Amino acid sequence: MLDEYIAELRSLQARRRPDGISGTVVYPAGEITIPGHISHWASAHGDSTALVFEGRSHSYAEIDEAHRRLAGWMSANGVGRGDRVAVYLGNSPVFVVAFLAILRLGAVHVPVNPMFASAELVHELRDSEPVLVVTRSELAANLDRIADRLDVTPKTLAVDAQWSEALAHEPYGADDGDLDGLAALNYTGGTTGLPKGCRHSQRHMLYTAASTATATALPVGPGFTSLCFLPVFWIAGEDLGILIPFVLGGTSVILARWNADTVLDAIETHRVSLVVGTVENYLELMARDDIGRRDLSSLTDPQAVSFVRKLTPQVRADWARTTNSGAVLRECSYGMTETHTFDCVPYGFSSGDEDLLAEPVFTGLPVPGTDIAVVEFGTETPLPLGEVGEIIVRSPSVTDGYWRNPAATAEQLVDGWIHTGDNGRFDEHGFLHYLGRRKEMIKVKGMSVFPAEIEMLLASHPRVESVAVVPVDDPDSGQRPVAFVTPSDGEDVTAEELADWSRENMAVYKVPLIKIVGSLPMTDTGKVRKHELADDAASLDRH
Repeated sequence: MLDEYIAELRSLQARRRPDGISGTVVYPAGEITIPGHISHWASAHGDSTALVFEGRSHSYAEIDEAHRRLAGWMSANGVGRGDRVAVYLGNSPVFVVAFLAILRLGAVHVPVNPMFASAELVHELRDSEPVLVVTRSELAANLDRIADRLDVTPKTLAVDAQWSEALAHEPYGADDGDLDGLAALNYTGGTTGLPKGCRHSQRHMLYTAASTATATALPVGPGFTSLCFLPVFWIAGEDLGILIPFVLGGTSVILARWNADTVLDAIETHRVSLVVGTVENYLELMARDDIGRRDLSSLTDPQAVSFVRKLTPQVRADWARTTNSGAVLRECSYGMTETHTFDCVPYGFSSGDEDLLAEPVFTGLPVPGTDIAVVEFGTETPLPLGEVGEIIVRSPSVTDGYWRNPAATAEQLVDGWIHTGDNGRFDEHGFLHYLGRRKEMIKVKGMSVFPAEIEMLLASHPRVESVAVVPVDDPDSGQRPVAFVTPSDGEDVTAEELADWSRENMAVYKVPLIKIVGSLPMTDTGKVRKHELADDAASLDRH
């Protein structure tokens, strides 16, 4: 039954796939390891720029030699195939070189957030048990403070003190990486519970980069440049700042953090093609007096992530009006850490704002090679087009499972399908619409209310900046939605006004209780801490 359903979906989706977009993944350098790509491009165009950081450019030849030398040092210090190596650093060339060296040895990359406090650090290091931590001296002091809470004490490479020594080592000649072997533990970042280590291989990485490039018509070679200010210890930052540009043989411009001046200078100087930022980032750029004079003509694919503020037709129109980029601002993608993040993209559907005017949240078509189904929760029984159920994903980048957590693996990974826990539906064209997490779904007198829909509708109000919706128990209806709203800058809007507006624009059972707030509580990955809002919602006056 599921096979027939997928065949029907593929047929529908093929009819709407944008012109010029292949339905088959293209691998520009073949199916070789990620370090193998560095060596390939070093041989093909070694003098071209691979990486830019803080004004300094590094060629493919330089990155190839540096990561081989670091791999040699690591090998001499006991790192081998299957050993975990934690990289406890922020965005920097050192992070990138360490990532490549680890993969060349067939070891396992464990990115660790440098902002972690002790308990978070203890959890990930106890769980992954790295033999080596690549870090800076100031962060190494944090390791010393938790040493007695670890079962295994790793060696450390303090890059500010030992980097020259490491890069003086003889280069590692072999490539011991296996496309299908364990290559990374990417820890999930949720709003509750301890993170789980998603097992990923180099094939997962390669497929993600190649399928994303295929689905969004990214060019191959030195003419392509991506700009990444997302943390590269996040899997999305790894994709944008390392994997996509290096698989394509292009240039990665990495910034330590978001800064509007630095971003604009980088786009102009390095002729950036691709950038991903939050809607708030783009609004900040548009608010600048000089934005119309900045040369953004190289941007072919500016992408927005809607964590809090939503991308609306008005925001898109303002971007076109205020900048000279000539490219349409679009939503990024649907995905999760378990799938390496890029599963479904809305690329090619911005004409007439089709993507933004569709029922929320329009995520477009699966990338080539990925299958997505909407099924009954708890089963793999597919649901008819238009019906809401659980989104499940099958692709060459789905995690092999959770590290040392067979119970969670068995619960979420069934017959090669990852059960996302997300609500969604397919429309008559085979486009996927995301409707939020299952645990966030609200039942009002038996009717299903999806927070994402209310959030998108309220965000369209001209005086609303951001919205987060959570449920609250109600003696009459079972549950009611509660919307926490931040007004736009300089705007004065009341909860009563928004409630009246909601009654005019939503079905009666969807109309939320509304609380005006100055800001929303956020996780360090940019998501709203809805469990905190749920506590506030419980204390609201229901009348």
